[in-house]
Amino acid sequence: MAIQHAIWKVGDMPAPLATSRLASEQMLEDMIVRDPRILSSEWMLIGRQERTSFGGVIDLLALAPDGSLVLIELKRDKTPREIVAQALDYASWVEGLQAVHIAQIFQRFAPGANLNLAFKQKFGLELDEETLNLSHEIVIVAAELDAVTERIIRYLNEKDIAINAVFFQVFQNGADQLLSRAWMIDPIETQGNASASPARSGETEPWNGEFYASFGPAERRSWDDARKFGYISAGDGSWYSRTLGLLNPGDRVWVKIPGTGYVGVGRVLERMMPVAEFMHEAPEGLRPVLPELKHAGQYSPKMNDEELSEYIVRVQWLDTVDESKAVNEVGLFGNQNTVCQPTAAKWRHTVERLKTFFPKWDS
Repeated sequence: MAIQHAIWKVGDMPAPLATSRLASEQMLEDMIVRDPRILSSEWMLIGRQERTSFGGVIDLLALAPDGSLVLIELKRDKTPREIVAQALDYASWVEGLQAVHIAQIFQRFAPGANLNLAFKQKFGLELDEETLNLSHEIVIVAAELDAVTERIIRYLNEKDIAINAVFFQVFQNGADQLLSRAWMIDPIETQGNASASPARSGETEPWNGEFYASFGPAERRSWDDARKFGYISAGDGSWYSRTLGLLNPGDRVWVKIPGTGYVGVGRVLERMMPVAEFMHEAPEGLRPVLPELKHAGQYSPKMNDEELSEYIVRVQWLDTVDESKAVNEVGLFGNQNTVCQPTAAKWRHTVERLKTFFPKWDS
């Protein structure tokens, strides 16, 4: 069944807004370039109308905070089979892009700009050339989305191909046009598919049931606090926090501080919650943890913002080490996503190695 939207004016006599159309889908692309938040506030556009070596032209290309590429294709007037096949064809080209190619694409998109500086300004992170384009995601943008396209995209996503669609509906409100947006599939699913099996890893295998978590950076999150109160957390945008939703009570999670190493393993006790709701047992009874956290001053102003709030997952630590004793070896798995279910072959090796450093992992 094709996705449908409706908007109603609120009042004693609710009235639906009439649907409308943009003058062209080129107008939608222009709007996205002027304000990428129409698609996502967590992507950085780096290319537009980029020609592939196969002769095709990619509508838009973006970077996610973990250095993965996002290939964005507008449906325009193509049939479902055409747009999906074309996007998959382009993805086979995107997969082979090296850092130098991506920098050249960005130069054509933003002449004179520096990709590393732009990435740090956007995400507050250093762009790691080694993890750049280890994975990618396909996003089809449609002013209208038909049932055939939905079935194809859902099937591919269920086969762990990171593909999604964004559906836009235009409504007429007097002389104004309003644009609504809906994701066909929860972005956490496609983000998870993209992060779990890096495109250039060469080897994958079934997920072993062990979760990976990235905790940091130090200027936003305190490992000492996490050990003391029993939690992992993420925030400053849903791209970072939403993958915490993958964790359920009973799951085992191995925690790494990016750029430092693995610092602990724990068992999940509760599903994710806003930091303001996280309580701990104090002598006087249950008390909010927030006032006692090192970075409370950063979290408090955002705690009522669903998008930017810090979110926490309560864990029972099985074994941990100080940050100064973090485990960091060549060949260990790493990822910028807060939580993922790795299917890269090196994940099994990573867990086997970590069990020797954290002997209480199953206590």
